[in-house]
Amino acid sequence: MQSDILTGDVLTGGFADAPVQAARAFRAALEAMARPGRIETVAGAEAPGISTAAAVLLLTLCDRETPIHLAPGCDGAALKRWIAFHIGAPIVPAEEAMFALGSWEALKPLDRYRIGTAEYPDRSVTLIVELDRLESAGMKLTGPGIETEAALTLPETEAFRRNALRFPLGWDCYVTADDKLAALPRTTKVETL
Repeated sequence: MQSDILTGDVLTGGFADAPVQAARAFRAALEAMARPGRIETVAGAEAPGISTAAAVLLLTLCDRETPIHLAPGCDGAALKRWIAFHIGAPIVPAEEAMFALGSWEALKPLDRYRIGTAEYPDRSVTLIVELDRLESAGMKLTGPGIETEAALTLPETEAFRRNALRFPLGWDCYVTADDKLAALPRTTKVETL
């Protein structure tokens, strides 16, 4: 069984200098969440079938106690083996996930994810949405962490609008493409430009 896990690209793709690269990646993830719409460039991780940015987020934010849901298109055996070797996180159904990874359409329906409770609003999912491109253009963002307004490539506005209305409950979101990531906490208001 162990030899099945240690095949292909499973042994590669992790941080080469874990303390330094993980610290840089964690700072980028925090900066992105603190300043919604700000695009951060990250490096140091490669996983089968997903962007560099998504791989960096998984390595940085997940561990053995962080259940991950892999949506269709990201649920291949090679990525599951990579996660098992580098992170050790359990792969779970959407309803049990703390992190969910996939394209916007593959992650739907969004109402199946945890949004926290009144006592523990932080017990919600963080979506990692894989996009074809990520630019400071498209949808208008306003809210905490944004001085006036920001713009970001997003797949739609309605789901983000409904999510913001549930505050303090709701999901948080990272969007990724290639080596770039940005974040939208549940407090961010998203509108069409």
